[in-house]
Amino acid sequence: MRDLYQRLGLPNDASDKEIQRAIEACQHNALKADAEVVLGDPERREAYDALHVTLRDIGLLRARLGLTHGPFWQDNTANDFSLPPDNTGARHDLLIARVERAVGLHNGWRKWRAPWLLAVLLTGATLLGAAAGAALYHYWLL
Repeated sequence: MRDLYQRLGLPNDASDKEIQRAIEACQHNALKADAEVVLGDPERREAYDALHVTLRDIGLLRARLGLTHGPFWQDNTANDFSLPPDNTGARHDLLIARVERAVGLHNGWRKWRAPWLLAVLLTGATLLGAAAGAALYHYWLL
């Protein structure tokens, strides 16, 4: 699908007068005919604008993921909503860092989860229970 706004050099919120001027100034007959049919009719323009927003969002998502069209799609109408890849902060590197941190935390916990830990916890609970029992016994007798 063509991005009619981009190809006519218009912003997405262009007025009807701006659209008509751009259509009249257009030198490409097929683009001019498509723009007249789609952007000239208010109902069709509303449907086109809804689809335009969706396709623009998909293009942004593809750019954030670093996806581009193959060389055979470049300079084609299928490439109208594509953006250059966003390599400023690769999401893959962020994901790898988070996974490495989680694995490090897990491995740190595993070394403390030794069999002796259960014995220490049971002994500690027994001593705490005995101390609480002795305190209660002493409280009730006095």
